[in-house]
Amino acid sequence: MSGVAPDAPLIELKGITKSFGEGAAAFQALKGVDLAIARGDFVAVMGPSGSGKSTTMNILGCLDVPTGGIFRFRGVEVQALGRDQRSLLRRRYLGFVFQGFNLLARTTALENVELPLLYRGEKIAVRQKAARHALDQVGLLPWADHTPAELSGGQQQRVAIARALVTQPDVLLADEPTGNLDTQRSTEIMELLTRLNQAGITVLMVTHEAEMAQFAHRIVHFRDGLVEREERGMLAASQTGLAAAAGSGAGYEGAIPA
Repeated sequence: MSGVAPDAPLIELKGITKSFGEGAAAFQALKGVDLAIARGDFVAVMGPSGSGKSTTMNILGCLDVPTGGIFRFRGVEVQALGRDQRSLLRRRYLGFVFQGFNLLARTTALENVELPLLYRGEKIAVRQKAARHALDQVGLLPWADHTPAELSGGQQQRVAIARALVTQPDVLLADEPTGNLDTQRSTEIMELLTRLNQAGITVLMVTHEAEMAQFAHRIVHFRDGLVEREERGMLAASQTGLAAAAGSGAGYEGAIPA
């Protein structure tokens, strides 16, 4: 497979539908979602419960497949891939951050960040070097030997972000990343996501917090299984500079492996 064309969206959803159940009990969660995301973008997704935002994020994260429509990632139609190919895409190109930090309680920050590379079968020296670099990216290298119980909530979320970064993903998918944090810690996490985005990582974030959504370039509102409207966040004016920074991520170009 060839890499994505330079001017093509990194992610493209066209007419995406998703139904759960069958017959009279069927529920249509998505009713034809269209969404394009450029490399280096920062998109916040908002909407009430049941609007379809979480279902869309699950599809974007290759955790679920659409019932209909086209989902392209780096020019490849993901809905046509097999389970193993989607799993490989997820491990190689995507990083995940959740509202619950999902850290192992009895292991250090460094060991938590190493986990994705452990699952890949990387040698310990490679894992530790990459994990230390990721912790340094989020400002937590001095806390590498601390367990989650010895860290604040904001620090734990930074460890979770470092764990998502350790595989050098193209896209960071964040599901309510500030949902368990106070305002000050939430702002710190959003400033961190902004810096990572400025370094070239595409960020997609689900949030219920309008104040946090303003850190994004674009705010996409879902309602009743469709994109209802879109607005610009407070960082939209800097999109040109961010796109230039994103160009430095050319090392990630290439086909999705078969």
